[in-house]
Amino acid sequence: MVARIKAVACELPSEHDVPLSRFSCADLVQEVVARGVVTAIGKSTLWRYLDEDAIRPWSHKCWIFPRDPHFAEKGNRVLDLYQGLWMGEPLGPKDYVISADEKTSIQARRRIAPTTPPSPGCPRRVEFEYERCGATQYIAAWDVRRAKVFGLCRKTSGIRPFHDLVDLVMSQEPYDSAERVFWITDNGSSHRGETSVRRLSQWYANAILVHTPIHASWLNQVEIYFSIIQRKVLTPNDFPSVRAVARQLFRFQVRYEAVAKPFQWKFTRYDLRRLLQRLAAQTILEEQKAA
Repeated sequence: MVARIKAVACELPSEHDVPLSRFSCADLVQEVVARGVVTAIGKSTLWRYLDEDAIRPWSHKCWIFPRDPHFAEKGNRVLDLYQGLWMGEPLGPKDYVISADEKTSIQARRRIAPTTPPSPGCPRRVEFEYERCGATQYIAAWDVRRAKVFGLCRKTSGIRPFHDLVDLVMSQEPYDSAERVFWITDNGSSHRGETSVRRLSQWYANAILVHTPIHASWLNQVEIYFSIIQRKVLTPNDFPSVRAVARQLFRFQVRYEAVAKPFQWKFTRYDLRRLLQRLAAQTILEEQKAA
């Protein structure tokens, strides 16, 4: 009986023409009674059965499945660079690894009422309604091994703003005289495809563009820095202008660099191989069930 209840809980309501995205405990009580699994059961009892199991059918997380046919090849190159390797050889003392991307459409939202300070038992209150005061694009580069950050704000993203960022980094030491500077980017329109690889090498002969796999932003270390910015600078969003946003971002760069250390990246090509093997096994199992 318990196993049958758990089986119902793991089913999608839509498979039985039930207009729900997922079952709540109350919904499951009605469902198992309607199907004749039990004649009656309490919500607390049903919850206890489900809570004892390793499967949590009521929870979910968003996921982008690997769709790049060369996912492993591209991912391994990026992960090797994080480990200080390129084509199986250790990076030299004059080699550098840069992780770059754009944090797009950062809005300046001016709240229509002032924020109130916290008081005992009451958190700080930020007005929900706001006026839109424009948006900016934050284009940033993170030196993976030196924990240095470079950033620009522009009205739009694109090849020209990305070129400006590359100029900002490559025009100064140690990158100007470096042996090689590896630029890790995603496949956004500013730096997409083999054309962008050739274009970067034309801008700077010692610069090498390395793409992450398609839909794999989690392999780009600059995204970690963007998440820090989101928490520490942009939440809650209360800025009177895009200029104020840019000023705060640049001030944070200086503050963050004073204490920054390289991210402790532990995910390697071997972890990626195990992950892809596990996903492939799940796909085969699902196909077998469907057949």
